[in-house]
Amino acid sequence: MTSPKTQVASPTEKFFVLVAVCCAAAAMPLTFTGPAVALPAISRTLGGSPIALNWVTNAFMLTFGSSLMVAGALADSFGRRRIFLAGVSCFALFSAGLAFAGNIVLFDILRALQGLGAAAAFSGGMAALAQEFDGAARMRAFSIVGSSFGVGLAFGPIASGLMIDAFGWPSIFLLVVVLALLALSLGASYLRESRDPDTAGLDWPGALSFTLALTLFTYGVLRAPETGWSDPFVIALLTGAALLFAAFGIIERSVKRPMLDLTLFRYPRFVGVQLLAAAPAYAFVVLLILLPVRFVGIEGISEIAAGRMMIALSAPLLILPIAAGLLTRWFSAATICGSGLLVSAVGLFWLSHFTTGAAPQTLIGPLLTIGIGISLPWGLMDGLAVSVVPKERAGMATGIFSTTRVAGEGVALAVVSAILSAFIQSNLGADAGEQASSAAQRLVTGNLAAAASSAPAIGHDALINGYGDAFSSLLWLLTAITAITAIVVFTVLGRGSSSHIDNDANPIPQEDEALGISKA
Repeated sequence: MTSPKTQVASPTEKFFVLVAVCCAAAAMPLTFTGPAVALPAISRTLGGSPIALNWVTNAFMLTFGSSLMVAGALADSFGRRRIFLAGVSCFALFSAGLAFAGNIVLFDILRALQGLGAAAAFSGGMAALAQEFDGAARMRAFSIVGSSFGVGLAFGPIASGLMIDAFGWPSIFLLVVVLALLALSLGASYLRESRDPDTAGLDWPGALSFTLALTLFTYGVLRAPETGWSDPFVIALLTGAALLFAAFGIIERSVKRPMLDLTLFRYPRFVGVQLLAAAPAYAFVVLLILLPVRFVGIEGISEIAAGRMMIALSAPLLILPIAAGLLTRWFSAATICGSGLLVSAVGLFWLSHFTTGAAPQTLIGPLLTIGIGISLPWGLMDGLAVSVVPKERAGMATGIFSTTRVAGEGVALAVVSAILSAFIQSNLGADAGEQASSAAQRLVTGNLAAAASSAPAIGHDALINGYGDAFSSLLWLLTAITAITAIVVFTVLGRGSSSHIDNDANPIPQEDEALGISKA
């Protein structure tokens, strides 16, 4: 491992730093799309109860989302290079361990540890990248990272399915290890050490209270759809989370160097960036889960056909985040992000007009529109996150933004599923009573046969129609939320920026050269 460099990095060194972060970014989507595809095979090999199998996905999301803020603060305090390399190393180690796990309990524990490594790698890598690039070059660098993440998101399910079929489910984790080791090698060779010169050490009381609060909150939200919001344990988890969040606020106002500067929330631009971070959760991510359930479970098409349909939704992430970075030469990031969200809203509204049973090829247009729209802000959001705070606090900004995005995805999935269930129950009619409630919960999971068995009085066609109408109503709601978010982004993020952002407005030629992008 080379010693940290102090001189200005050359364009070649910056290029390899970008490649290192991109490799780590491409590996992370595989860690939740791959196990989702492999879950039936994992259950056949390792066994386990339904709750234990649910933790195959939830354990990773819980630790990843709850530790991003701490990882960002650690990066600022102890060095972005150090945290990135440590995170990637742990990420690779625990990913390799998953391929050899002998039981479901060990598998779930390794998934949780994998999430911790991913949080350190992501926060450290993005904060380090912010130190290497400035201005428009930084925005384009982050757009390239967004495209790398999109590669894993777009091809993860298909690639995982092919690897499982050819080599078995453990092979999906070996692919993650290869990408992580490549990121580790390049990062160790080319990444320079940097930290916040004004740091006074990690705010441990704030870090622990925030992480525990978010852990309890995330666990409560994930558990509620299974046991109900009135479950005493769920209530206890959410109450504990509220108390810890309140304690976190008190701690952050009293310490000299807080992990989260709460005064930042006084600035509309900072709040706007956090809202933008949550937008893909309800405009895009929930569809990655709900649409395959609809296609396979309700409409009865094959898993392979459903996977092909989802390419229309996710494929734009391969190219358009880079294009959005290039567009920053002529348009502001707020304009590009707001326009993209409006395009997504149009796609969601378009999709709402197709009921269950529509020809699959007719859905390609609206799915592609949604994917195109969300791809425009996708590659710019991380750059905006670090642009609204001083450069020295880039790790903190990245941690806050990433926490909002990941936690938003988990909350959105739980809330949207509950709303869809309520809409279905309403459509099935009050006369069906408890049968409607039971059938609605099963329809949300795509189990049409179980829904028909639990509610024989409703009828097969009525179940499908009730689901289809509810799905359309849900899409109308998501359309409205996405359109409102677009208006807020236009209004808030389009305002005049602070002085430190203005100073970054002009791209630096060396950094453009490092990205291989010629100036217009």
